[in-house]
Amino acid sequence: MKTQHRAGRTALTAGTALLVALAAGPAAVAHPAAGHRSAGSLVLVGGGLKDDNDQVYGEIIDRAGGKGHARIGVLTAASVPESQDPNAGDPATCSNSACNGAYYADLFTRHGAADAQWIPVDIDHVSAADSDRVVAQVNSMTGFFFGGGDQYRYVTSLLHGSAHTDSKVLAAVRAKLAEGAVVAGSSAGAQIAAGADMITGGDSYEALRDGSTPGYFEDASKLAYLPEGGFGFLRSGLLDTHTGTSGREGRSLRLAADTGHQRVYALEENTALVVEHPGSADESMRVVGPQGLAVFDLRHARAVQRGDGWSLTGATYDYLTDGDRYEPRHWRVRAASDKKRLRPHDRDAVPANDDVFYSPADDDGVPYSFLGTARALAQTAGQREATATTFESGPRFTVTFDKDRHFTPLTTDGTTANTLIGMTVSISPK
Repeated sequence: MKTQHRAGRTALTAGTALLVALAAGPAAVAHPAAGHRSAGSLVLVGGGLKDDNDQVYGEIIDRAGGKGHARIGVLTAASVPESQDPNAGDPATCSNSACNGAYYADLFTRHGAADAQWIPVDIDHVSAADSDRVVAQVNSMTGFFFGGGDQYRYVTSLLHGSAHTDSKVLAAVRAKLAEGAVVAGSSAGAQIAAGADMITGGDSYEALRDGSTPGYFEDASKLAYLPEGGFGFLRSGLLDTHTGTSGREGRSLRLAADTGHQRVYALEENTALVVEHPGSADESMRVVGPQGLAVFDLRHARAVQRGDGWSLTGATYDYLTDGDRYEPRHWRVRAASDKKRLRPHDRDAVPANDDVFYSPADDDGVPYSFLGTARALAQTAGQREATATTFESGPRFTVTFDKDRHFTPLTTDGTTANTLIGMTVSISPK
């Protein structure tokens, strides 16, 4: 696995607290209004996409025309450019935009694409984003894949920086999506698909303690967001990535509450959220892959700030796994046909968890995290509520999971709670 699969958030430059000097470009096409119907689809991966994930790569290729027909345009402007890669001359260790573009192009070809090409735009070549030649290359593709790295570099290179308008290349990708093409991305390549209030960084504990701030900061622990959003391909909820691996449920809940979003899509690694007709009333979703998708419903949630303590009550937590569908318009999960209702069987109490968000400061780690506590509660008979706490204190936050009469756990093997529907989550300081 090459380094382009990592979830890194590398600052564009050093020595400044907030990066606001972005590459300017000519005015272009502004984002279309919400509700615009797209004939195409999105395949968004929460990062960590493994080279041998035939299920997800196959989904992208099928939606781009199928094996032997799909033509995939690879965009890797979230990576460092060659000028910033000390290993640029070594194909075995390089991790720059051109190197990663070639890597993914080869990978898509090996998975069955008829052709896969790097679209040569990065922060060293911002002007290429308005090149008619590159636009012609985009127009010859049937699908697109946005690689990982730092989503803010996509803003710099494809959205004219602070102008936040479509470059010609992005406008062409947007038009292809509307006509039926598939747009896929992993990690930063999925995050950039977000609408308003796109996350640019942050850890869960600091987010709960300090709240959110608009902008882009070198301090990767600070919860930051871009009010203008990313490309705006997915607008029906706030979007986050690397959720389970990096314990990001806390930060996405805090940002949603701070910015007024009623729904969060929290993507797991090596697993895709497939979105049909994004941005329309007909938008529908399906989970593909070995992990899952958390959906938080904050319509009935209440956030309170008292002094230094922030709390959230009444958020609903659904966790979808392979084959499950979600209907945003109706706020409804439709479980895969192979899943049946689980009868809780464990008799022991849910074990204590003192690092619910996988703190970077906890060198020893914990047996399981946010999802682990929720699943353990789902599988436990006679226990309605369980708690887990943050590793950090000052204050220490407690997450409370509750399975009321509306809660439904589903299983494929009769033992494991794979899919969770309607669990209630609250967060409080102590």
